Amino acid sequence: MQLIRLRQPASLDQLQLATAEPRRPGAGEVLLRVHASSLNYHDYCVVVGEIPAADGRVPMSDGAGEVVEAGPPLEGSPVFRPGDAVMSTFFTRWRDGPVAKEVARQVPGDDIDGFASEFVTVPASWLTLQPRGYSHAEAATLPCAALTAWRALVVDGPLNAGETVVVQGTGGVSIFALQFAKAAGATVIATSSSDEKLERLRALGADHVINYRTQPQWAKGVSEVTGGVGADHIVEVGGALTLTQSLRACRIGGHISMIGVLSGREGPVSTALLMTKNIRLQGVTVGSHRHQREMVRAIEANGIRPVIDSHFPLARIAQAFRFQKAGRHFGKIVLDL
Repeated sequence: MQLIRLRQPASLDQLQLATAEPRRPGAGEVLLRVHASSLNYHDYCVVVGEIPAADGRVPMSDGAGEVVEAGPPLEGSPVFRPGDAVMSTFFTRWRDGPVAKEVARQVPGDDIDGFASEFVTVPASWLTLQPRGYSHAEAATLPCAALTAWRALVVDGPLNAGETVVVQGTGGVSIFALQFAKAAGATVIATSSSDEKLERLRALGADHVINYRTQPQWAKGVSEVTGGVGADHIVEVGGALTLTQSLRACRIGGHISMIGVLSGREGPVSTALLMTKNIRLQGVTVGSHRHQREMVRAIEANGIRPVIDSHFPLARIAQAFRFQKAGRHFGKIVLDL
């Protein structure tokens, strides 16, 4: 089988195509034929060395494919059979309940080998079923980006029909957040620096759009749209340089999900706004296995389909990351294995 190994010191030029033999599954494990993976900002941080990984690590946290062989089942572990269409989970140990230090670890692609491999042998407990009717490429977009958006709005929101949601940009998390919000009956305000992308967001269901390049104080636009009240929920993916605008755009008693650090990891925070507006600012890092299973049921009930911008073969993984870094994509970038 072919796979990718990240050599140290990490860089895109250190992503090397290699070969290995698949390992037959033991008790509680499955041998999975991986058909697709998808790129996340987390994966980019790993392959450029911002997140440490061992020499020779197989990258990519997301994976979707078909069960080829299953070992003897273990008590309490899910049972999969050959032919089942399954997908990975981001936190392999976080089954249910609140996030904690002991479960927010063992992430494929950095702590352990990931899914940039034609075959992987992993515990069945690391996997869930894909949504019915999804392609492997579609399913591979869900475990990180979609689940992050789901937890931000549905689990931690909690989002109610008739509320207003702000989504930033056109990456995977933001587009999934738009889709989940519309399915819940919310009003969505979307921001982007591209008028062309804003029109595509309208086509996906965004009720209002704001170009933050021509209107850098975009919180004023949110205030106008909401009659001066502000948004109920803001999916914050920008980080340091956008948080102030999010605080200004949020209503009194509103909710901001801090998901991304695209514009920086540290910066000034208007603590006065945070306090006087009684805003709930919450960090979000993906979700649990239970959250993923619940999200799959909602996707099936609402007919939500991922937006996939482009496909790259496994051997062109470095080019896929360079395309991601350029920020030209709309939605998810998929690796086809």
